[in-house]
Amino acid sequence: MAAIGRYQKGDETFYAKVVDGELFRLKGDVFGSPSFAKSPMSPKGIKTLCPVSPTKVIAVGLNYADHARESNQPLPKQPLFWFKATTSLIPDGAKIEIPFPEHRTDFEAELVIVIGRRVRNVTPAAAARYIFGYTTAQDISDRTIQRSESQWARAKSFDTFTPLGPCVETKIDPHNLTIQLFQNGQLRQNSNTSNLIFNCFELVSFISTNMTLMPGDVILTGTPSGVGAIQSGDRLEVRIQGMSPLCNSVK
Repeated sequence: MAAIGRYQKGDETFYAKVVDGELFRLKGDVFGSPSFAKSPMSPKGIKTLCPVSPTKVIAVGLNYADHARESNQPLPKQPLFWFKATTSLIPDGAKIEIPFPEHRTDFEAELVIVIGRRVRNVTPAAAARYIFGYTTAQDISDRTIQRSESQWARAKSFDTFTPLGPCVETKIDPHNLTIQLFQNGQLRQNSNTSNLIFNCFELVSFISTNMTLMPGDVILTGTPSGVGAIQSGDRLEVRIQGMSPLCNSVK
């Protein structure tokens, strides 16, 4: 497997391997040992969905030192995480909706871990065995609400506040990837996942000591510096090296 996406045609939802823009339909369990059709599908009538349907969306905060500094927050001694509502998920191409235009609402580009096997209490050294792959997300954040409350779930869980996708890359090293965000074509965030305070394997290990992770669960690994406000009409594009870009507009 390489790039795996999730799609809808009519009332049917399915997974497919993406090769040079063509879709090869998956047969069997995507998290097991699936096979793929030998001929590509016709693209007619196919809608792109979020690449997985997780039981949990977990977000990690302050995981780049430069973002902690721009947020005036001390570096965490262990991963800081919270839950985002699964109803906040939207796919590539969907619109981000700002519920309170008078509030400051920010973009945050993030690398995402996709869990592939049920896991509890795994070590960092063994964590890679339980990871299906990696994808791209944004952790859209209502800063006005976030700064007024001691927990961050509400500020980050509004409908449309977690763009995700478009595909899961199953063959990629997550620890040295350029991560960028472009707002209306202007580069706003520009870093590398080598700058993560807690790397992907450490995150899976730490979170799995606190709860069971299930196939399809996603972990947003944090955002680098350069976060900024969004407004209606913006076009946001997240580019992570080796992955298809995640593009969403704002209304």
